[in-house]
Amino acid sequence: MNKTIAGVTSEFLGAFALMFAGGAAIIHTGGENLLAIALAHGLILGTTVSALMHISGGQFNPAVSIALGVIGKQPWSRAVQFTLAQLAGAVAAAVLLKWSFTPSEVQAVNLGATLGRMSTGDGANLLGVLTLETVATFFLMIVILGSAVDQRGVGKTSAVGGFAIGLVVSANILAIGPLTGASMNPCRSFGPALVGGHWAMHWAYWAAPVAGAVLAALAWKHLLADERA
Repeated sequence: MNKTIAGVTSEFLGAFALMFAGGAAIIHTGGENLLAIALAHGLILGTTVSALMHISGGQFNPAVSIALGVIGKQPWSRAVQFTLAQLAGAVAAAVLLKWSFTPSEVQAVNLGATLGRMSTGDGANLLGVLTLETVATFFLMIVILGSAVDQRGVGKTSAVGGFAIGLVVSANILAIGPLTGASMNPCRSFGPALVGGHWAMHWAYWAAPVAGAVLAALAWKHLLADERA
């Protein structure tokens, strides 16, 4: 199969799975079971990254794709293709969730949108959202680079990286999920925003993850990478 088609398909499926499992967990628990929500996101991401990493790198996140482009780990054409596939996957999954659950279930949690008390209502805090999402995505990107990109950390098989990536996503959701929604991923925020119309602070859920991922990629390249690489 054509490598470009395979890569784009892989990224579509990974983003679809993340939106589907993560969004469904939020909807059917009414957003009240933080552990279930964290595990749903972390487990589905860990398993799909492990399954598809050898096809596309298992990025499933526009912030990751952009950051890898910034440090020259992939061409910009690939980063753009993957970003579009990721957005399409998240939107498709959001459509399926909206169709599968009752309107009241969907409306109660904004279709599983990555929103927290800092991004809605009287507790809105733009600086808090930007700061926490940037920091969370920074460490997500550090884990991605260390376990799935840098060959010193990959080991005999790249599939093990999915385990670490899933764990850091779950940890970040447990840490800041109630505050910001713990998106760390523009496509995860874009799906329910487009399908459900939940645009609260949406630009921040692009700016902060991209900033965090790019900062981590630059830090890795200049401070942590093997100079011989």
